[in-house]
Amino acid sequence: MTSHDPDARVMAFDLDGTLAESKSAITARMAGLLVRLLDEVQVCIISGGAFPQFQTQVLDHLDATPQQLAALNLMPTNGTRYYLFRDDTWREIYAEDLPDATKREVIDVLTEGAKTLGLWEDETWGDIIEDRGSQITFSALGQRAPVAAKTDWDPDGSKKERLRAWAAERLPDLEVRSGGSTSIDVTAQGIDKAYGMRKLMAELHVGMDDIVFVGDRLDPQGNDHPVEAMGIRSVPVKNWQDTADFVERWLES
Repeated sequence: MTSHDPDARVMAFDLDGTLAESKSAITARMAGLLVRLLDEVQVCIISGGAFPQFQTQVLDHLDATPQQLAALNLMPTNGTRYYLFRDDTWREIYAEDLPDATKREVIDVLTEGAKTLGLWEDETWGDIIEDRGSQITFSALGQRAPVAAKTDWDPDGSKKERLRAWAAERLPDLEVRSGGSTSIDVTAQGIDKAYGMRKLMAELHVGMDDIVFVGDRLDPQGNDHPVEAMGIRSVPVKNWQDTADFVERWLES
């Protein structure tokens, strides 16, 4: 696609690896570009992470007015939750949580699988399994593991794929998919970023042609790929610097 799509009404972004390094805060450069973008289009951030991750990685670093924040659409847990800035606060517009019994079953399966396959680590940073309401997430090294440790743990993704396949076989009625570099996300069937984009289109009354999506995992195995596969114009990036360069070009043209 061209570097500028004048008809774009919505600019949607993945979070980790696209706007920021994994579980890290956005840089001052990225924060400034996002604020400028909010004056031009609706901005959406969609991620498998929970709302507190959006807060610490993005919101805490935006020097934006309430009017600008009103154009920011937040979709934690791949769009099974939706937040908008209204009346000077972030309000949850909807949440589609898993039943408690289902969540317990998922946690048991992920725990058993990691231990059976020898993937349950002793040295971790934060929770290995997190209940995000509409999603259960397994993070092999914990939620706050440093990027370098995560990269070293599973450079080719084979460990994560073994656990994903093991869990998927035992949870046939749920969606078990690769998340971040060391994580697996379990949701209701059919939940991915394409699902989130369809929800966003309904909320904003826009069509696919109105959206540009930017993501670092658009490869066929990547968790951003479903957005491109559904037909939304998608911009592949390798890191947040690529994203910043793209946004800068778009704003200047």
